[in-house]
Amino acid sequence: MNDADDATRDAASPTPSRSPLSDAALDQLRAVLDEPDLGATRYELREPLGRGGMGTVWRAFDRELQRDVALKVLDEPVPERAAAMAEQLLAEARVLARLEHPGIVPVHDVGTLPDGRVYVAMKQVRGERLDRAMTSGLEEAQRHRLFARIAETVAFAHSRGVLHRDLKPQNLMVGEFGEVLVLDWGLAVALRGEAALREVAPAKAEAAEGEARAGTPGWMAPEQAAGGPIDERADVHALGRLVDALWPDGRERPLRAIVAKATAAAPAARYATVAELAADVERWRAGAAVSALPEAWPQRFARHYRRYRAAYWLIGTYVVLRIAFELWRARVAGAA
Repeated sequence: MNDADDATRDAASPTPSRSPLSDAALDQLRAVLDEPDLGATRYELREPLGRGGMGTVWRAFDRELQRDVALKVLDEPVPERAAAMAEQLLAEARVLARLEHPGIVPVHDVGTLPDGRVYVAMKQVRGERLDRAMTSGLEEAQRHRLFARIAETVAFAHSRGVLHRDLKPQNLMVGEFGEVLVLDWGLAVALRGEAALREVAPAKAEAAEGEARAGTPGWMAPEQAAGGPIDERADVHALGRLVDALWPDGRERPLRAIVAKATAAAPAARYATVAELAADVERWRAGAAVSALPEAWPQRFARHYRRYRAAYWLIGTYVVLRIAFELWRARVAGAA
């Protein structure tokens, strides 16, 4: 066989093609590259729990307290963004440390790794995101209970001068025992005039009075999407969207009125506080009149009748029987 034959044979032989890495393989490779070195800390790395816009959340073991924690580690950013991203992560941790409430994940520790990356150690949350829980079906009573607890948590944050700005089912967690947690406070800002948050997160406090456009389309209030000044009513708007998502088939006029008022385009037309919205939802649940829907007397009677239908039937039956008895007695007396 000559060289020409060899060349022909080599040309005819198919060149092995390189198969691209699968998404799972790429994720695994990324995780290995991003894997933090915890040798100088009290934590032992276990496994990745998820990725976010700024970093990766890992399950880690706290050797000193003998418990699992969620470790949020800043990704290695480009140098010019490193300081800003680190400050943003630390600002979120300071906000969470300030908001001590059963519905908010507590922060245990903050620090810096040998490679300069900032980390925050938090309670490890076990449960299911609300958006996934809703697809699997929630009972009516459970929907009311979940919304009441979410509203209570957000109202607490407002009482401490903090706006969430990114309330949506993906940022709400239903725990193993029915507890509800409001997650992802990375976009939280101070209410106007709140000096306390400026002490822990000065850059974030400025956003409440200036640039407020950050958030999720479809859940942001119009003034938030426009980058204007915001207050508690921006979170009220998001909670109104949540009411609509929790009861997507709601056809009752009071419920539609509640959603319409909570999500009104003009902030002045909305509920002034989360507590007012939660109270109206509770009144609707109890069959009482809601502030979002003024009633004329026919509507008031119809609502009252629906609520006390059995009592109305008992009273009506008694009245009819009483009238029939009196007519019969009068007729007997007349015949005598």
